[in-house]
Amino acid sequence: MKTIDCRGLSCPEPVVQTKRAIGGQKELAVIVDNIAARENVTRLGNALGYDVVVKADGGEYTLTLKKR
Repeated sequence: MKTIDCRGLSCPEPVVQTKRAIGGQKELAVIVDNIAARENVTRLGNALGYDVVVKADGGEYTLTLKKR
């Protein structure tokens, strides 16, 4: 599974990087450190046909996107 680290980035950059990285991936992990990025990447994943699971660890979130 590919992982991209978007910590420290402001929106829309995490969404842009996720969209670029997702390509034909069936599974992708995205690490973010703010709520806006968490919500926006979740919406992108859902819109592109991925189930999104969010794991919180302190102020960081790991979003796992899995193709439906």
